[in-house]
Amino acid sequence: MPDARPNILFIMSDDHASHAISAYGSRINTTPHIDRLARDGMRFNNCFCTNSICTPSRASILTGTYNHVNGVTTLSTHMDGRLQTFPKLLQAEGYQTAVIGKWHLGHGGNHDPTGFDHWNVLPGQGLYHNPEMIDADGTRVHEGYVTDLITDMSLNWLKERDPEKPFCMLTHHKAPHRSWEPDEKHAHMYDDEDIPIPPTFDDDYANRSRAASEARMRIDRDLTDEDLKEPVPEGLSAEEEKRWKYQRYIKDYLRCIASIDDNIGRLLDYLDAEGLTDNTIVVYTSDQGFFLGDHGWYDKRFMYEESLRMPFLIRYPKEIAAGSVNDDMILNVDFPCTFLEYAGISVPDDMQGTSFRSLLSGNTPDDWQTSMYYRYWMHGAHHNVHAHYGIRTRKHKLIFYYGDGLGQEGATEDIQPPEWELFDLDKDPYELRNVYDDSNYANVVTTLRAELRSLQEKLGDEPYPGEI
Repeated sequence: MPDARPNILFIMSDDHASHAISAYGSRINTTPHIDRLARDGMRFNNCFCTNSICTPSRASILTGTYNHVNGVTTLSTHMDGRLQTFPKLLQAEGYQTAVIGKWHLGHGGNHDPTGFDHWNVLPGQGLYHNPEMIDADGTRVHEGYVTDLITDMSLNWLKERDPEKPFCMLTHHKAPHRSWEPDEKHAHMYDDEDIPIPPTFDDDYANRSRAASEARMRIDRDLTDEDLKEPVPEGLSAEEEKRWKYQRYIKDYLRCIASIDDNIGRLLDYLDAEGLTDNTIVVYTSDQGFFLGDHGWYDKRFMYEESLRMPFLIRYPKEIAAGSVNDDMILNVDFPCTFLEYAGISVPDDMQGTSFRSLLSGNTPDDWQTSMYYRYWMHGAHHNVHAHYGIRTRKHKLIFYYGDGLGQEGATEDIQPPEWELFDLDKDPYELRNVYDDSNYANVVTTLRAELRSLQEKLGDEPYPGEI
């Protein structure tokens, strides 16, 4: 008799912002297959990551711990495979487990995937076309497009699994990570249209921290020839050139997402055809958000909304009402705790997240979290984003840019003067006006600084020694 515990299909892309999903009201594209999860399950509007960069976020999702605990603070600090993870706990209780696609947590030694019956992953960031992939038997090149290949391998594993046992499969797409290389099928989408620019596209970073103005991720200045894939036309004004670059960037980004959406449809169709839909928890998320021309930027890293916010769509017909929407705050460290509870496995005391199964049933506990802690450690590297930490509540966001790499591997040693930002998210949802020094917000600053310190103490993180 088949095990009655739910299967788990966890689909995660890389850098897919929620505002490029039509279920979240996207102005720039449609995602019909991803939207099936919203139609048949629940959409979370306030899902946030605790460090908006690939490797650290993935470590938190696996371990249920913050990066100062699991040690994966930057892209250069790879995860120790001996750490406790939710797939290990599922595997120990009889689940069949697999991870296929992007790993990005290191390779070799203690960094290979552990806790999986099967793994086949990209080395590092991996390639879009004809990628190398690594499994327990070694490395080989697979001909084809990476999003299709990852889906093919996921479907093959599902077909070959033991149908008497529950499964947990992590299907991790590389796309739509930079440098946004679409497949032939989608290469000419949007050729005859202009994608709308975001409201903050021409942000001048006035009345904000130096960190914002000094970041190197601007559409007009920092995209490379590899990103654009063709020369900038001659004779354009500065404004015209910026908009031309945006169209080149955003169209390729959206073309990569279209391939993800098609392939998610293939996975969902397989579950339907095999009668697995009712007893399978399906999640679609991304490892963090992304700037889609917002503030004139691409990339992520900042605690600003477009980077902080993750899409999270979940379907489980046995328990989640179709078409439901939730505005409560959930975090990437909460994911593993939720999966373990559904599997009937006790959540270890050292996991720092909280199961949100009650939210999925439509019940919000009286003591549910109303604030979250964020910390970006990779000071100055790649895009010159200053190290910072902060707190987000329902109405406000307080950010402290301490601007110091603190010796973290992969961070720079250049120390920047500390700065604070405060945003009133009700009055200023686009985060254009820093009100930290506004006397009308003095009490808010005092309250939030105290709550920030309280969260740090609760989570075991240390405030910056030079905090002012």
